[in-house]
Amino acid sequence: MDKITVTYDAIFEILMREKSREDLQKLSPEILKDLVNYIAEKRKSIDTTATDTFSLEEKERAAKQLQNIKRMLTELYERREKKILNMGLIRSRTGADIIDTSALLAEEKMLFDAVVAQLDYYRSNILYRLLNAQPTPPDEKPAELPKDAKLVRFLADVPKFVGKELEVYGPFVQEDMANLPAEIADVLVAKKRAEEVA
Repeated sequence: MDKITVTYDAIFEILMREKSREDLQKLSPEILKDLVNYIAEKRKSIDTTATDTFSLEEKERAAKQLQNIKRMLTELYERREKKILNMGLIRSRTGADIIDTSALLAEEKMLFDAVVAQLDYYRSNILYRLLNAQPTPPDEKPAELPKDAKLVRFLADVPKFVGKELEVYGPFVQEDMANLPAEIADVLVAKKRAEEVA
């Protein structure tokens, strides 16, 4: 979508379009940055000291408008979020690359990939184990991620492996995404089995 000038009316129009469509609408890649700048300008005008009755009325009108803008943007985000979660469900359930992600903003693509990675992980650890009569071993403890964890996308299939503290990771298939301790992530990247997602 072409870049638009962010105004109150433009935000309202974007929200109405999102509400009326089943699919995600394509937005300008700069829309989030433009919205941040727009809201910052609105706040600045509200924070300006009123010197007369007219200025005070303008200030009150701007404050009310900012409140409405925040409400509209929250609704817009939540509608898009719901559509992204549904897209992630379809991708995980079918395993096929049939979902068109071209309308996702860069930040939304990260959300989509993370959702799919989590759904795939739990599908393989719950449903596939169940269908293949493979109970989770009682001594298998889930991995606890350190603060320096890195998000990686797998470039190849990686079987289940055990970390230093006997924590279990995987298995992973190509295109899976996962948060892993930096030490493990760096090894996978060095071996060209995965790439770090910025």
